[in-house]
Amino acid sequence: MYRKKWGNLPPATFNDDPSIKGANTGMWRAIRPVVDHDGCTKCGLCVTYCPDGYVEMVDGKIVFDLNYCKGCGICAEECPSDAIAMEREA
Repeated sequence: MYRKKWGNLPPATFNDDPSIKGANTGMWRAIRPVVDHDGCTKCGLCVTYCPDGYVEMVDGKIVFDLNYCKGCGICAEECPSDAIAMEREA
């Protein structure tokens, strides 16, 4: 499988348009990110490369806003420690 190097991707931008805040886009998702907090090195690449800006570092832990995460898997692909797995929604 071809895997892009994180340095070749542009940083994410956050769209703060209030008109889209009411749309629960997480309902579109078929898979979701799950973090192995013990394996996470807190590098922040998942925060940087989330195309929608719904990954945050809170109190030293990665937190996904699953109401808006679309399950694209970019965070998991770019994680250098493979601490993010994409799992099927129940």
